[in-house]
Amino acid sequence: MDNWSPSLRVNEEFEKLAIRINPPRVTLDNTSSTKTTLIKVDSANKHGSLLEVVQILTDLNLTISRAYISSDGEWFMDVFHVIDKDGNKLCDGKLTEYIQKKLGSRVCTLWSLRRSVAVQAVSEHTTIELTGWDRPGLLSEVFAVLLDLKCNVGAAEVWTHNSRMASVVYITDEATGLPIDDEDRLSKIKQLLSYVLKGNTDQHSANTVVSVGITHTQRRLHQMMYADRDYDKDNIVCSPMSDKSKPVVSVENCDEKEYTVVILRCRDRPKLLFDTVCTLTDMKYVIFHATIVVEGTEAYQEFYIRHLDGCPISSEAERQRVVHCVEAAIQRRTSEGIRLELCSEDRVGLLSNVTRILRENGLSVTMAEVATRGSQAVNVFYVDDASGNPVKSETIEAVRGEIGQTVLSVKYEIYSKSPAPENGRLSLSSIFRTKSEKFLYNLGLIRSYS
Repeated sequence: MDNWSPSLRVNEEFEKLAIRINPPRVTLDNTSSTKTTLIKVDSANKHGSLLEVVQILTDLNLTISRAYISSDGEWFMDVFHVIDKDGNKLCDGKLTEYIQKKLGSRVCTLWSLRRSVAVQAVSEHTTIELTGWDRPGLLSEVFAVLLDLKCNVGAAEVWTHNSRMASVVYITDEATGLPIDDEDRLSKIKQLLSYVLKGNTDQHSANTVVSVGITHTQRRLHQMMYADRDYDKDNIVCSPMSDKSKPVVSVENCDEKEYTVVILRCRDRPKLLFDTVCTLTDMKYVIFHATIVVEGTEAYQEFYIRHLDGCPISSEAERQRVVHCVEAAIQRRTSEGIRLELCSEDRVGLLSNVTRILRENGLSVTMAEVATRGSQAVNVFYVDDASGNPVKSETIEAVRGEIGQTVLSVKYEIYSKSPAPENGRLSLSSIFRTKSEKFLYNLGLIRSYS
């Protein structure tokens, strides 16, 4: 049901007209920096524009090592220092045209993103969204039910955080390869998966949503986890992360400029900026200015935000909620465990078989990315020991023996809930503050607090 008011619709049409008159201008600069390519984006401003740009850069697997963002008034100007996935500057001359095309075609429909999720105009799959309490073997049970219901999983992504699980799964009919749109069948899928999610103890907090189409998966996972209140400390039923492992997040008011300032420091990782911008945007905050700096393995992000009505955060309770939500946004995509990479010929029941073997060997999946490329299944699983003990090498070798030594490779590094440096916080802060202040001074945004 579309319940937007006529006045909002009029505002949307004016915003669309402004963007058509002044389409986004994107330039790539490979001369100003010896190590990175500068991507500069100028465009008419609207809520969600920054997220749209960051989302496109993230989907291109570009690493953002530094960014300066300003969007006061009706225009925003962003500068991103980026490298490709191999650590090199961008040399593809078609990239500028591609980004301009993506921005130009999608910002005009950005009004729909405000209400829900970034929906891409394809209907090749039926989308299943799942949330519930996490437990060992849950993913295996989900895939087993889908196999029994003659559903083929073309792609999926699974996150776990604070004892909660969220997953977006894309399925087709096993026989036809088409999306499933029969209402009775969809109702049965939803009912059986709800039983699996609830298990024996979780009678109220499981949720299953089925629709035809596809979402921007990672944004949707953030929204699902946020709606499921995974950031709520009262919902944690197992031992929380130690203080040393947490990102450092602070929320302060800059009274002289009437902004709220969100500052975070944590270990850098891919897609970190997308995760924080996505969360602040979906919490209905407007990011007016931001400075992003990565030094070595450490990331510093500083956001100047207000509510949609232009007011800064006014209560301590809301400040604490922002701290917890940003912490959760950072931690959802990070997962302790061993990375298992599977690449093999895709076949019906592959996921059910693989996750069953993991479960039978006492391994719990903490995060998963499932994709099908042509006839190949390309899957990544992060696993740990279901009992909380370190994973034994003989367990991994037993799993490889059952699944196939040649199709399952192992990465033993931990990814990547590493503690933020304690002794180095002040010096790290001063390094980042000095670099960001130069930029913010030019905008008249230097804060009165130290």
